[in-house]
Parts: sequence; C-alpha cells; structure tokens
Amino acid sequence: MNIVEITTFKLALGYALLALPLGIILWYRVPVLGKTAIALVRMTAQLAFVGIYLHVIFDYNNTYLNIAWLLVMIIVADASIIHGCGLSLRRFAPALFSALLGGTAIPLLFFVGLILNRPGLFDAQYAIPIGGMILGNCLRADIVGIRSFYESIRAGEKPFLHALSQGATLTEAVRPFLRNAFLAALAPTVATMATIGLVSLPGMMTGVILGGADPVIAIKYQIAIMIAIFSGTAITLVLAIRMTMHTGFTRYGILDKSVFKK
Repeated sequence: MNIVEITTFKLALGYALLALPLGIILWYRVPVLGKTAIALVRMTAQLAFVGIYLHVIFDYNNTYLNIAWLLVMIIVADASIIHGCGLSLRRFAPALFSALLGGTAIPLLFFVGLILNRPGLFDAQYAIPIGGMILGNCLRADIVGIRSFYESIRAGEKPFLHALSQGATLTEAVRPFLRNAFLAALAPTVATMATIGLVSLPGMMTGVILGGADPVIAIKYQIAIMIAIFSGTAITLVLAIRMTMHTGFTRYGILDKSVFKK
C-alpha cells in the first residue's frame, strides 16, 4: 500500500492553520482561548505518547498487553463520563466501568471474531483501533444520556414522586426519563447513519481508502463499524443507567441527591 507520509516539519506547518480559528476567538473575545490552548497541548502530548506506546504494542502483539491497554482506555472513559455528567466518581465508577466493559466487549468480539474472522480476538491491529472507535462513541453518548437521565429526574421530581406514590415501581417510574435519555443519546448516531456517505466520509472509511484499499472494501468496513458502534452505544447506555440506579436511588426509590457533585 502506498501511504503518503507526513513529515514532522509538514505536521508543524499544519499548526499554522490554527491561526484562523484562534484569530476568530480573539476577535470576538470568545472565552475559550485558554481551554483551547490547553486542549491542543494535551492532544499533541497524548497522541505522541499513544503513538509511541502503540508502536510497542503492535510490535509485541501480546494478548494480555492488548487487553490491559483496552482496560486502561475503559477506565479513562469511565472517569471522563462521570466527570462530564457531574456525578460522584466513588458512587458510580464501578457500575459504569462494568457497563462500558460489556458495551465495548460485545460488539468488539462480534466484529473481530465473526465479521473479520480473526483467529486472535485481541489482535492489536484490529482490537485496539476498533475498540477505541466503539468506546469513543459510547463515551459521548453516555455523557449525554446519563446526564439527561439524572438531571431530568431531579428537575421533574414532582411527577416522578407522584408516580411512586401511585404504586409504580422504580423501573416503571423512571421509564419516561429513560426513554428521553435514550432519545438524546442515540439521536446523533442515528443522524450520522442516515447521512453517512452523502454529508460526510467517516474516519474508518477514509482511513482504509488512504491506506490504499479499494473503496468498496472501505465501505464494507464502514458499514460494519457503524453497526458495531450503534450496538455498543445502546448496550452501554442501558447497562450504565440500569446499573447506576442501584447507587443513584435510595431503598425507597427516591433519587439520592448526594450522587451529584457539589
């Protein structure tokens, strides 16, 4: 495959493009300049570290090392979701980790084992990038869905308590809030699937094409990964909400306000 390499000097030139968005931020005095600068530095440092680390992982291609890296990714996503939702890390971390593990592992193993038919289910070349794509989309959807679920119950506490007082179980009382949380979390992925190929050429498809593969092969990969992403997102979200409910509500079915960070 003929891949055009981007030299370090050419990559440094790419940073010059930042003059345009940073200029707009300064001109309109948008209060995100500091956060943008920090994000850019973190992005560069993190990707540089990951690039070096993945080079080592790909050379060794050890199953246990690959699984360990995937677990690290899930732990980081776990903390990021809880922080983004404004919830208590101590109360929600274990349950959310289990939900992310299940929601990532099921579509990942299905994709690598059944669709790609790889003998090594945790082959670094496939498991790590595919797992990362699934987990990244789960992260965004979970932040939207979990935050929407708990915030909407806190904001609509009266109808929620009224449902409980009328004899509804906790599962029945939270159903409308769960439905709205699912709608908010899955809507962006559904919209992406509906417009993919017409409005945008997504990452996996573009990467496979840039790698020199036939566009038809790239399309097959993209269809498969979108199905895996959507499935993982739905699985993770329902597991996350149902499993965190055990620590998010009192034994009387009332939302425990201490789950929110002060």
